[in-house]
This record gives sequence, C-alpha cells and structure tokens, in this order.
Amino acid sequence: MAGGSSSKAGEVPTRSQSEANRKLKYISLAVLVVQNASLILSIRYVRTLPGDRFFTTSAVVMAEVLKVATCLLIVLLQKRCALKETLWFLLDSVVLQYQDTLKLAVPSLIYTLQNNLQYVAISNLPAATFQVTYQLKILTTALFSVLMLRKSLSRVQWVSLLLLFAGVAVVQVQQEGKKEAAVADASNQNYMVGLVAVVISCLSSGFAGVYFERILKGSSASVWMRNVQLGVFGTALGLLGMWWNDGGAVAERGFLFGYTGMVWCVIFNQAFGGLLVAVVVKYADNILKGFATSFSIIVSTVMSVYLFGFHVDLLFTAGAGLVIGAVYMYSLPKAPGGLPCPDPSSSSASTEPPRGAGGGEMEVFLPKSVLVK
Repeated sequence: MAGGSSSKAGEVPTRSQSEANRKLKYISLAVLVVQNASLILSIRYVRTLPGDRFFTTSAVVMAEVLKVATCLLIVLLQKRCALKETLWFLLDSVVLQYQDTLKLAVPSLIYTLQNNLQYVAISNLPAATFQVTYQLKILTTALFSVLMLRKSLSRVQWVSLLLLFAGVAVVQVQQEGKKEAAVADASNQNYMVGLVAVVISCLSSGFAGVYFERILKGSSASVWMRNVQLGVFGTALGLLGMWWNDGGAVAERGFLFGYTGMVWCVIFNQAFGGLLVAVVVKYADNILKGFATSFSIIVSTVMSVYLFGFHVDLLFTAGAGLVIGAVYMYSLPKAPGGLPCPDPSSSSASTEPPRGAGGGEMEVFLPKSVLVK
C-alpha cells in the first residue's frame, strides 16, 4: 500500500510538468508567430503611409543601440548590479580579448547590411510576397552548411528545398504577371528593387549564420556578451551606412525625423523581438519552429488582404502552399543515425544551439535580422 501510494504521488509532478511543458510550447508557438508576422506587417505599414518618412538607416542604428543597452543591463543583473565588476568584465571581454571580438566584425557587417536591405525589400514588396520569398534563407543556409561545415541533408530535406524553390518561383511568376496594383501604381515602389534586396538578404542571412557557427564553435562567452560585441560593431557600421546614404538629409532634418508612435513600435519590435524569441525558443523544437514559420506566412497573407488590399489568387495560393509544406518538411527530424541537420533560423529570430567542438551545446546567438525568425 505504501509503495503504491508513493508511486502515485510520484506520478503527480511528472504529469503536471508535462502539462506545463505543453503550455509553454503553445506560448512559444504564439510568440514566434506574432514576432514573425507583426514585424513585417508593421514595417510595410509605416513605409506605405503618406507623409514624411523616417530614415530606415537611423531605425537600424536605434534598434542596435536599444539591443546593446538591454544586453548590458542583463549582464549587469547577472553580476548582481556590481557596477565595477561589470565594467571590468566588459573591458576584458570586449577590449583585452580583442581577437575574439574582431571575429564578430564580419557577421556584424553582414547583419547590418541585411537589416537595411530588409527595409528596402519590405518597402517595395507586398508583405505576403516578402514573407514567402524570404524563406529562401532556408535554402541558402542549407547550401552554405553543406559547403562550409560539411553537413549532410536527408533526402526529405533535399526534396523540401526543391519544393521551396519551386514555391517561391511560382509566387514570383504570379507577381510578375499580375503586378499587384498597389505596387504597380505607386511611383515610389519598385518590385524589382525589392526582389533583388530580399534575394541578397537571403544570401547574406545564410552565409552569416553558417560563418557565425563556424568561427564561434567552442566559445564560452554568454549570449548576452556576444550580442554586446555584435552591437558595438553593428552600431558603428550602422552609423557609417547612415552617413553614407542619408548623411546630408539627417544633418538637415535630424536623426529622429519622421518618427511616430508606430515607428517606435517597429524599432522596439525589431530590437526586443529577437531577445524575447531567444528566451522562449528553448521550449520549441524544430518542428514547432517550422510550423510557426508556416503559420506566420498564413497570418501575413490574411492580414495583407485586410490592411493593404492584397489579392490572393490560385497561383499565389499554390506557391505559398509549396513553401509552407517545404518549411514543415525541412524541420522534420532525421531518421535515427543521421547527422544533425542545419538549422535554417540563423537570422530570424530563433536558432538551435550549435554544437561546440567538445560536443556540448553552445549558447544560442540572437538573430540580428528582422525575421525570426
């Protein structure tokens, strides 16, 4: 009797823990979907409003500054608000270990370029079209992983990549044939410019994610410290890009020209969305992340119909369906005995921890791109 009672008592925490984990997975799914869809829709919205437009280069810099400030605050809290100890830790991590810091210059440059390109792409493409086309980052990440890290893909993953490419191609044929009225009629929007921007962004996302994993294997630095190092370069490079592209206009009108409440929401979403996703992603496996990405495409498409008058026809539905199916297929685990598959979510908002040289997991590195992605 005593043994039976103890076994029943032992089942309670396990059952409650299972229910808690299930709830956390659903919460993680909701966060990933909202982050993926809301940022794209909000950027598209603020970039198509009439009136004065903010400088996208300044928005990229502001997001970097907010992200660095947040990570510094977290580092300070980890040091139990010991300011002197925190300052010495930062000096040692960023300045004294300068060789380690310099490793992040290349990915930071790529991420800064990528963030600016995504503003260009979303300003010139319908939100739903951008969301579908941007999934090409899965293809580029997979190819760079095979070439640079010698990773292997399963047959299902290769098939999913072919379906992904086919789906994106179908969507582009549909857009080229119909030329959505909102884009074709607007003199300040150029579909081809947006398409080139999103393709370059996908290439940079794939390369940066794989390069990041390769150079940082075996690193013991925390995720927050890595993002401080990235942010230092990102802010400096962002300011350089702003001076190069909008220097005269910013000097004349001001850094915060055109900033409205909605613009601030976009910047806060971009700065803190990735941090939030990094917190919840440990409760989400690859399948859940793939489902979240697929569902966010549906959400973006539906909201685009109501917000921007986007027209969904049979061809777009077929192309988007292929992409959604491909994303889900790619996220499926390999058969037992297979090698680990590359995680496509390098500059989205969420990533699986890459493996260290010793076989242990490295900490998750926060994505610098607009999507989670």
